[in-house]
Amino acid sequence: MNMSKAAQRITLTILAGLVIVPAAAHAAAPRPCEDMLKEMRAAKSTAKLSADDKAKVDALEAKAVERCNADDDRRADGFLDDAMKLMKK
Repeated sequence: MNMSKAAQRITLTILAGLVIVPAAAHAAAPRPCEDMLKEMRAAKSTAKLSADDKAKVDALEAKAVERCNADDDRRADGFLDDAMKLMKK
């Protein structure tokens, strides 16, 4: 099989793309929301929050649980990250 240089480059580019894209997608996978939820609740149990901040954290936790139950780990993790920032953890 005698391929031209251009055909070889195209083939190598396609093969590289097939290897890199799944690796990048796996690296960006969210953490399991159940794990993040445990961490957030542990932090919340020791945090000293104002009534306003506690209400915000509780609302973010409720949204996270809803998304976690829907198997939407990425959005659940986002809500939990926001709650942790409010608690400065």
